[in-house]
Amino acid sequence: MAKKSKVVNTSGKRKTAIARAAVKAGKGRVRVNSKPIEIMEPVLARRKAMEPLMIAEAMNRLAQVDINVRTNGGGTMGQTDAIRTAIARGLVHYNGGAEGLDEELRDEYLRYDRSLLVNDPRRKEAKHQLGRGARRKKQKSYR
Repeated sequence: MAKKSKVVNTSGKRKTAIARAAVKAGKGRVRVNSKPIEIMEPVLARRKAMEPLMIAEAMNRLAQVDINVRTNGGGTMGQTDAIRTAIARGLVHYNGGAEGLDEELRDEYLRYDRSLLVNDPRRKEAKHQLGRGARRKKQKSYR
């Protein structure tokens, strides 16, 4: 019988964007929607999505891991924030071993930016009556 390889599935959310990441043993490839993360556009989004990878690489926690991320919903930057959360969570759980979490990597992510491990709960405020948007109202005059 073939040896079962360890696969960790995690997700990240931002606004209406959802990213699901699968982390498994491999050659160090990171793919977003079946394309290498190195060709992700725009460049600012690529840099932001690669932050958890750079931190993990500096701590020697990234070697021989393949990460496949699928995203849907939201806009470009919402998806980017969801991707970085999914990748960071996946690496923390994958490197944790039998005990579950890699505390050292987790603490480093939290020290860098809390949103790497925690979903951002903020959402768009709904439009209200008597106005064009969430806050704008039609002016009233009493005189």
